[in-house]
Amino acid sequence: MHEVNVLDILIPEAGSFYIMDRGFTDFARWFALHQAQAFFVIRGKSNLLFRRVYSRPVDKSTGLRCDQTIALTSTKASRDYPQHLRRIKFYDAEHQKYLVFLTNNFDLPALTIAQLYRCRWQVELFFKWIKQHLRIKQFYGTSENAVKTQIWIAISVYVLVAIVKKHLKTDASLYTILQNVSINPFENNAT
Repeated sequence: MHEVNVLDILIPEAGSFYIMDRGFTDFARWFALHQAQAFFVIRGKSNLLFRRVYSRPVDKSTGLRCDQTIALTSTKASRDYPQHLRRIKFYDAEHQKYLVFLTNNFDLPALTIAQLYRCRWQVELFFKWIKQHLRIKQFYGTSENAVKTQIWIAISVYVLVAIVKKHLKTDASLYTILQNVSINPFENNAT
């Protein structure tokens, strides 16, 4: 299933923020979130067709470049999302790139919207860490409880191995120790 299809099975919670990357560009699905009184923040695509309705002043020293109310102008997009959107352009000095965010929230400060998106990367880094360190090759169940249980078990094993490594004062890396733990109990030592 493509990631964007998750929005079809997600039950939006009113007042919640859903932070998404450009791959989740789907105006009808955004409008479903909007109608559920949930908020979204998404990276805008460069080919978005819109007209500016209103511009709010921004403090450019914060990295903000513009804070606009926009209307979508392509026929399909404006049909799928008939409301105005908020478009925030931000310059990320650390990575020397411009980022454009779209949201249906007009109340929070523009800088807060940009920071919300930045927090999304912490979640991405967490999942990257899980993939690199916990060695979860597949999930043995698909329910929320099964997935959470498997992740917590993997984290627990990782922490226990880190404690053992510290206690033994070994120079071996956690990766090496985990490799040995995962292989040795299952090896047939009989020759």
